[in-house]
Amino acid sequence: MTTEKQIEKGISDIVGVFSDPIIVFPGGWGDTLPEWLKNAITLERLAMNMKALKGEEMTSTDAEACAYLYTAALTQPMDRDWGEIYLYIATRVYGRWGKSEVPADIKVESLRDDQKADLNRLKRWLYQQRTRAKLERDRAERRQKAEAAKAELEVMQPSMFDF
Repeated sequence: MTTEKQIEKGISDIVGVFSDPIIVFPGGWGDTLPEWLKNAITLERLAMNMKALKGEEMTSTDAEACAYLYTAALTQPMDRDWGEIYLYIATRVYGRWGKSEVPADIKVESLRDDQKADLNRLKRWLYQQRTRAKLERDRAERRQKAEAAKAELEVMQPSMFDF
């Protein structure tokens, strides 16, 4: 990749920290995300961008996974594995951001290897969805600008013939 393209991608990634959508489970619970979690997502996205600059794979963050699983849990029951994954990620995110302590009887501090693989797959999928949404938004903006320019040209260009 050329340096110019690297710079453009870096700028796009930083802009995306603030403007990319938060991916939530379909079902209408996305508007119930706590404000502190939205802020945590933004800050963790910034940290993830720094890790990516050092060569780590770009994925979604713990806070994004927590938001997605939060809305999923409100929509439908989870099986035992996904319930443990959700409690694990919630324990991490709540602890990291100084929120109320997760009660000891539901706190999950470690996952099995297969559960870690499921969580990592979820994070990669969430990042792909976020990236796809950004690309679609950018395409729509370019299309809208092109249509506006075309409409402006039609208004400014005198009509040669009236039919």
